[in-house]
Amino acid sequence: MLITGATGVGKSFIACALGHQACLNGFKVLYFNSMKLFSKLKFAKAAGSYDKELKRVQKQDLLILDDFGLHPVDEQSKLILLELLEDRYGEKSTGIASQFPVKNWYDMLASPTLADAIMGRLVHNAYQIQLQGESMRKIVKPYSG
Repeated sequence: MLITGATGVGKSFIACALGHQACLNGFKVLYFNSMKLFSKLKFAKAAGSYDKELKRVQKQDLLILDDFGLHPVDEQSKLILLELLEDRYGEKSTGIASQFPVKNWYDMLASPTLADAIMGRLVHNAYQIQLQGESMRKIVKPYSG
């Protein structure tokens, strides 16, 4: 699933709600901020524990990556993303939430060969949810308990 929309429209909320429902249905779910996952896996590569960390991520039934594209995606992160998607494609589910429309992701990945490989695995058979509207942060008053 690919969830896109402006800041505050509920992308993370919907992704987490879907993840929560998957857990209630007995599926294993892992949620990460995209850049934190890429940083964690880069650190694991340097520390020699990459395969172990990658296996831990890959065994999850649903992997949710939030805030995709908020930071530039470096070459190593692109390769990690491709490896994650290759291993999950057709076997496990992946959800991505981003402020950027899917049509802009190819340019955001900025490497034609990797972008083709990544986008092919992301978009094929994906449910795409494009949220619109006012930021929920403006509409819902914060709790002041």
